[in-house]
Amino acid sequence: MVRLIQQSELLVFFIAISILFIVYYFAGRDKKETIIREFYALGTVIQLRVYGNNGEKAIKEAINRLNDIDDKMSVFKEFSEVSVINKNAGVSSKEVSKDTYFVIKKAVEYSKLLEGTFDPTIRPIVGLWRIGSDNPSIPNKNEIVKNLKLVNYEDIIFSEKYTSIGLKHEKQAIDVGGIAKGYAADEVKNVLENNKIKSALIDLGGNIFALGKKPDKTLWNVGIQNPFNTRGEHVGFISVEDKSIVTSGNYERCFSKNGKLYHHIIDPKTGYPSESEIISVTIISDYSIDGDGLSTGVYIMGLEKSIKLIQSLEGIDAIFITNNKEIYTTSGIKDEFKITNDEFTCKTIY
Repeated sequence: MVRLIQQSELLVFFIAISILFIVYYFAGRDKKETIIREFYALGTVIQLRVYGNNGEKAIKEAINRLNDIDDKMSVFKEFSEVSVINKNAGVSSKEVSKDTYFVIKKAVEYSKLLEGTFDPTIRPIVGLWRIGSDNPSIPNKNEIVKNLKLVNYEDIIFSEKYTSIGLKHEKQAIDVGGIAKGYAADEVKNVLENNKIKSALIDLGGNIFALGKKPDKTLWNVGIQNPFNTRGEHVGFISVEDKSIVTSGNYERCFSKNGKLYHHIIDPKTGYPSESEIISVTIISDYSIDGDGLSTGVYIMGLEKSIKLIQSLEGIDAIFITNNKEIYTTSGIKDEFKITNDEFTCKTIY
């Protein structure tokens, strides 16, 4: 009888220990499953917030993928495929990877759709302004007129057979900085999904992709920057899952001279920073490359034409902020966007 009591007590003891072990094991594992990494790539600070058992492995693969894309497409790396294309402008086409071919081909598609307000051959003009560098400058009119002759996306030569790309004239140059981050965000999403990650927030210097829902099963809330204030102050929030959020604004990279603001969104038709009534545009889409390709062009197009274009595109929504503090949102996100700043008025576009 005594021996039976001792055995039952021992059994209870082991069950209790087992339960405690399971509780602490899963509690500890949950902590490991939340991983945040911040690093520099693609010319910007990148943050990955990943939830899942394979988080460390997924982030390592994502970083390798981002560096691979940067090595292929950066205009600041002499060995990149884009730099090699530019060096051989007017001379010969060069074979490139499927990545670079796809991105440049996509850039030209958006150039056509946006009537030239987005143009990957704008590099000669961007180089004159040097906005975002330590020594930006205002080019003289003659320099701009001369270099505008080099800006023409129709001068990009594609060969599907050889996966090669060239430029018709010497001194022409491609810059895919206006669309490569979007492609990179989509590729990071693919890497995470391949590693069974179902919840993550990808931030490529303002190009956001919200993968799935948050771990608590609620939607991600992404702040929309107030273009009149310092970074981190918002006009409102949009609640999303499995969506890309890309914003272009005149506050991102700019400088002032003689009381005038000069920003980095250059109009390919004038060679000067865009002066439309739009000062910020956010594109919400399924693919970040679409948001990247559209955001710059619609910023330059102006409000009326941009609204018509966005409304014609399936699965694309937008938030426009004008210089008189009016916010226009497309009807597809009217329930997801919440304004939080009473200085702005908000209108839904139907």
